[in-house]
Formats: sequence, C-alpha cells, structure tokens
Amino acid sequence: MSSTKTPADPAAFDRHYFDIHLPLAKQLPGLRRYDVSKQPIVNMLQGETPYIVATLYFDSLDAMRAAFATEIGKACAVDRRKYAPDDRVTMLLFDSEAM
Repeated sequence: MSSTKTPADPAAFDRHYFDIHLPLAKQLPGLRRYDVSKQPIVNMLQGETPYIVATLYFDSLDAMRAAFATEIGKACAVDRRKYAPDDRVTMLLFDSEAM
C-alpha cells in the first residue's frame, strides 16, 4: 500500500495553493484549462500517492515552455517553493493527442 505525500500543515498548504498559487498560475499566457484533483487519488504503482494533482492544459509543449519562461511563469516557480519547499513535487510535462 502506498503512503500519501501529505504536507506537514495541510490547511496552510491548501490556503496558499488555492488563494495565492492557483490565481497566479491562471495568469500563465496560453493556459487553456487548469484542473485540480484532491484526495482520494489512487496510485496504481508502488510509492507515494500525491496529496493533490494539478493538470494544466496548453496548445502544445512548446506553448507551455514559453508560458513558464515569462515573468508569471517564473513567479509561479518561486511561489511553488513557498507552499511546497521540500521538493516533494513531481512535475510531468507532455504533449497529448486527441483520440
């Protein structure tokens, strides 16, 4: 059974994430959609289950890279270290194809 990557102070994490980080991230140029999932999250692999999963949608991987190279993107990276300073964050960047 996997354990959950629960923040040391979940209430403080949630406050910062939803009140500060999410509004900041929603300003990323080219962002089409931003979805957030919280527990329960099922991890089918061994290892820790994330506390929260955010999925950001852009037109392409290049558009995402360009967004994170802007001042807002850089501010998002700095802010992420405020609510999750221990680097227990996994980021997966990928292109997707409609099927």
